[in-house]
Amino acid sequence: MIIVGAGQSGLAAARAVQVRGLEPLVLEAEDRPVGSWPSYYDSLRLFSRAKYSGFPGFVFGGDPDRYPHRDEVVDHLARYADHLGVEIRTRTRVDTVSATGAGYAIRTETGDELEADGVIAATGSFPNPVYPKLPGLESFTGDVVHAADYRNPEPFAGRRVVVVGGGNSGVQIAHELAAVSDLTLATRAPVAFLGQRPLGRDVHFWFGALGFDRLPPAVLRRLVRGPLVLDTGSYRAALESGSVRRRPMFAALDGDEVVWSDGTREHLDALVLATGYRPAVGYLRDLGAVDEQGAPHHRGGISLTHRGLGYVGLELQRSFASNTLRGVHRDAAHVAAAVTAQARSAPTLVGS
Repeated sequence: MIIVGAGQSGLAAARAVQVRGLEPLVLEAEDRPVGSWPSYYDSLRLFSRAKYSGFPGFVFGGDPDRYPHRDEVVDHLARYADHLGVEIRTRTRVDTVSATGAGYAIRTETGDELEADGVIAATGSFPNPVYPKLPGLESFTGDVVHAADYRNPEPFAGRRVVVVGGGNSGVQIAHELAAVSDLTLATRAPVAFLGQRPLGRDVHFWFGALGFDRLPPAVLRRLVRGPLVLDTGSYRAALESGSVRRRPMFAALDGDEVVWSDGTREHLDALVLATGYRPAVGYLRDLGAVDEQGAPHHRGGISLTHRGLGYVGLELQRSFASNTLRGVHRDAAHVAAAVTAQARSAPTLVGS
């Protein structure tokens, strides 16, 4: 069994496969088995407390009620990879996956070819940021930075900046930039907030206690119509006080100006796009396992096109928590059970 990706999803999948009696081989493009976490912006902290964010049998050390920093997560993942004891090949980027009579052939970027009876794609979405088609973007003369490449506010100090996106990343980055720049947050709808500690308990306690974490995607899409921003106590206040200025989405960009929906124009130095990501599974395109937009054909992480192929770490794969530290292990166990059975030619139907 080959697992592509050694971030939180890949490590969760490796454990789930290992539990089922197989020895997985994990292929990781970067030089450490920690996924994309080192590339996230410098100030990032988990929204979930340490006690909700560990791995099975491998909890975060220290105060269980703290919200771990990005670098703590990196260290946690690296130590967990050592703890698992599975084979992880770093600096091994997968180029293509193709079907063979017995399973799959995995070709790496260096031309090496590996064979496997099953594959779990666990490469997440961070390497595949979405750049929306904004009117006039091609003519804009300022800097354009996706949230995937944002690290800290220093390069934006004293400049006129617009952040696009009303999700967690957009609001967090805007809040940070507002302290050093002339900042506007542009969103298509008002920002929707969810308090981090309703009724004095961490929101993730309530997600678990009320079963929200386990609601299927079809139900979630009816209940949650747009992005929810977890408010630590400062984000909502910043928008309400005007220290973070929010405006409806602009109409166009024009040279070094932004044109707002009311026709007013302002000089603009930089645009930060907190506009999301798509699954980074381009290596499955030739296999025919994804659609024209690159989205996997799957149900609950189990491929609808190929036996012995699964996914871990997709957004809303099976629940609200699917691509989070606290929820990925449930999905990994579900997918590993089906994919290992299929790889062993057990009578398991794709999509069951």
